[in-house]
Amino acid sequence: MTSLLQYVTNEQGERVGVLLDWNTYSRLANPLGLDEECLVGLSVDELNALASCKLAVADQTRLDDLVARNVESLLGTDEVAELDDLLGKADQLTILKTRARYTLKCLENGTTAG
Repeated sequence: MTSLLQYVTNEQGERVGVLLDWNTYSRLANPLGLDEECLVGLSVDELNALASCKLAVADQTRLDDLVARNVESLLGTDEVAELDDLLGKADQLTILKTRARYTLKCLENGTTAG
């Protein structure tokens, strides 16, 4: 059985280094990388920006208009497709924002939630 941890000693027998197995090293070097929901490779400032972003004003305005007109069944086929597309973009943005907030929380706690 392979040890997960081995010490490197100098000639006097003092511990001067540590050898770790790859999985242990990976977990210590990048704990967020083990959590598929965390966004790795982004700075805290970038995560904060992502967590607070919104749809572009033009997209949000168009979405609001299409939703209002859809309530009254006034949309044509092309507009229904456009509404579906904008709702899909809004959903994806919400997922990214949530993952950014989750990653920030994990960084704050120094752990992953999983």
